[in-house]
Amino acid sequence: MTTLPPPAFHAPAKDLLGPKGWSEDPEKLNAAATPWRGTFQGATPFLARPAATEEAAALVKLCAAHRVAITPQGGNTGLVDGGTPHGEVCVSMTRMNAVREVDPFNNSMVIEAGATLVAAQDTADAANRLFPLSLGSQGTATLGGLISTNAGGVAVLRYGMMRDLILGLEVVLPSGEIWDGLSGLRKNNTGYDLKHLFAGAEGTLGLITAATFKLFPKVQRATGWVVVASAADVVKLLAVVRDHTGDSVTSFEIIPANAVAMVTADIPGTRDPLPANADWRVLVEVSQPTAAQAGLLLQNALEAGAEAGLVQDAVLAASDAHAKAFWTIRESIPLSKRAYGTALNQDISVPVSRIPDFIAACNAAVRGVVPQADFVIFGHVGDGNLHYSVVEPADAPAPFLKAQEAAVTRTVFDTVMAFGGSISAEHGVGRLKRDELARLRPAAATETMRAIKRALDPLGIMNPGRVVSV
Repeated sequence: MTTLPPPAFHAPAKDLLGPKGWSEDPEKLNAAATPWRGTFQGATPFLARPAATEEAAALVKLCAAHRVAITPQGGNTGLVDGGTPHGEVCVSMTRMNAVREVDPFNNSMVIEAGATLVAAQDTADAANRLFPLSLGSQGTATLGGLISTNAGGVAVLRYGMMRDLILGLEVVLPSGEIWDGLSGLRKNNTGYDLKHLFAGAEGTLGLITAATFKLFPKVQRATGWVVVASAADVVKLLAVVRDHTGDSVTSFEIIPANAVAMVTADIPGTRDPLPANADWRVLVEVSQPTAAQAGLLLQNALEAGAEAGLVQDAVLAASDAHAKAFWTIRESIPLSKRAYGTALNQDISVPVSRIPDFIAACNAAVRGVVPQADFVIFGHVGDGNLHYSVVEPADAPAPFLKAQEAAVTRTVFDTVMAFGGSISAEHGVGRLKRDELARLRPAAATETMRAIKRALDPLGIMNPGRVVSV
């Protein structure tokens, strides 16, 4: 495997991709090597932009012949240094964005990997169907990247992770062969389920070019903003809401009061829906065929929560614009953390029942390392996924957090594992968490992953150095 493509690679690569399918322009190369948050910087000598599966396959075969490493890239919205090239050829999938088929009777659609999540949502909506994956970067994030990281988002509680939404995949293997597994079948017991191997592999086992996704009936949502005293009460309220609404709870987000204050101070036009002295807020959505059904179910559930002493105050969105205002606060938290001096961000999960004890234990453990630390903890409490950020107050007398980054990160990860959790819930592993994962994961799991990587990619050209070292 070469760090820089040899001269013999360039001419055939340019010929097969055509003039619109490649670039060596320094500005475009730098853009491809700079993730959207700019938190780390990569480099690439060559940007490839195939327009069809056959072109992608020919490119991968050429890379294999010349031992040229590849980093597949979608919308470049990753957070764990998984899709940023570090000397590899960057293979951008954004030209492969066609909708190949929509089958409303099979409740499925086939769409290429470079299409954005919003495009998939709009395609489903035009067919009077729902594609339920939803997350903050959906206007830029592409389907291939979301499959490769097994993305989650705000509707996992009802619809599952990205892996749960896939019926089939089309993948270019490291050899350049094409695996056409775009079946729309829901029952297919014919050996290893290969699509689940590539989903979550972060491009280390092959290049995803298209997928068949599940579609669902369209629904109407009722949205509530709830004031809650403690994290323990948030978890209890989730149980009450599910008891009263069943599986119609689409989202159940935990938001700390300090995050609401941070966003409303930082983002023009935002305001606290229910100012209160309590420490926590919940953003909850219930979906049903009609808005009236959803609203009644949510109202009854929150009334039951109030009777149980779990709800201090609550308001139901009176319109789509009102609901959007609630969600703007929630979705603005990651960017509004700039109000703090430094933020060390982790995407973790623990069993839902253990969330309150985890928060208390982890906060105490971190303050044992950095007593001045503050916290912004929010996320998808319905599925146990917390975005746990250790932050440095902007008015701190002197910076203190960055110097303790390694110790803080290890403290958080060790506490997560002690609570039976995962150090990567929905953002992936990439390069940033690879070594810590190897430290924490059972050795048998790591060796099995290495064996799979070596078997499918013996030359080691597919996104090397991500997820697992070999």
